[in-house]
Amino acid sequence: MERSLRAGRLATFGFFALNGFVLGMWIVHIPAVEHRVGISHAVLGWLLLLLGGGGFAGMQLAGPLSDRIGARKVVPASAVLCSAAVVLPGLATNPWALGAALLVLGFGNGCLDVSMNTHAVQVERGYGRPIMSAFHAVFSVGGVVASLLGALTLKLGWSPAATLGAAAVVAIAASLLATPALLPTEPPHEDDQASDRTTESEGGGRRRPRTPRRIWVLAALALMLMLSEGVANDWSVLHLKDVLDAPAATAALAYGAFATAMTVGRFVTDPVAARVGTVAVLRYGSAIAAVGLATASLTHVVPLALAGWTVFGIGLSGCVPQLFSAAGHADRSAAGANVSRVAGLGYLGMLAGPAVIGPLTHFMPLNAAFALPIAFCAVASVAAGTLAPGEAREKVVTGGTEEGKRVETGKV
Repeated sequence: MERSLRAGRLATFGFFALNGFVLGMWIVHIPAVEHRVGISHAVLGWLLLLLGGGGFAGMQLAGPLSDRIGARKVVPASAVLCSAAVVLPGLATNPWALGAALLVLGFGNGCLDVSMNTHAVQVERGYGRPIMSAFHAVFSVGGVVASLLGALTLKLGWSPAATLGAAAVVAIAASLLATPALLPTEPPHEDDQASDRTTESEGGGRRRPRTPRRIWVLAALALMLMLSEGVANDWSVLHLKDVLDAPAATAALAYGAFATAMTVGRFVTDPVAARVGTVAVLRYGSAIAAVGLATASLTHVVPLALAGWTVFGIGLSGCVPQLFSAAGHADRSAAGANVSRVAGLGYLGMLAGPAVIGPLTHFMPLNAAFALPIAFCAVASVAAGTLAPGEAREKVVTGGTEEGKRVETGKV
């Protein structure tokens, strides 16, 4: 059993890396695809909404489906779909075809996102200690690998269709290789009968589970924090360039500093969470993020602004994985559905960043508009107690399964 748990963890790492790699390959080729299709930035922006819409739809489908038939079945199917779909934008020759391709790619990505996080919750339950943040860190590593390989193939003159096709083949092969190591579907657990779910009446006297209020609070916090993360993705470089008049090369370091801090922070969050608790990670991480972004927005010194974006990344790095983990552990029988709600609203928050900050810049400077994500981070810090474990969550973090205890004492 210890070997199967280790293998399941490695397979989960593989699917997170694969997801980051596939998305990274698409992102690297956005300019080339835009040129091939012959559309403006504005049209591309509208088409990218289809990517987001498909992703949200995929998340809402994959969550309940993972609860019904098991993440072991949904993860590989989603990975193959997402991997195969990445070649479609490279084949598009008109806006309609590109829009359809992005819708399918987004749907596959949404399915994979929720199903692999649901499986990660199952692995974490087996280990009996926090391990979720490392999975999210490996996702970022997959994106870095994609950016390096994509830059190389572009330099060699490969077409988007050729590069994305090769990436799809590699990703599908990796999915098939990793699938046998996924953990078997968990049987119904007796504690599920005493979970914190409530029910509401339907027609004919039947009753169906109702999502607990705590899950919606976690989802709202995910929306706030992922919107804040989206602000760094979309506006950090422009902040240094337009507000602080930094050269373009220097301005690009703002996002690099943030992304690097996020990745490193996620690798070190799990042992910190095991020592101080997930509530402390969310509370102090959100507070640190607020201080970092406030520093970046208030300073007129470029090095201090870069330091602020770095601190912002460090603070945010471990927060969202704790929300996903808490949602998945709240009710074992509805783990996928709960993760889909938290991930879905968080994803909408990520997409909403440009839409929210952009209009605010018509009324105030860009750095002043950062007051909104700063406030969101402060709210998350105050509301961190929502992560306080219930009975099931407490067993996962402090006890775990017997095989998880044995694995924890080994060299894993």
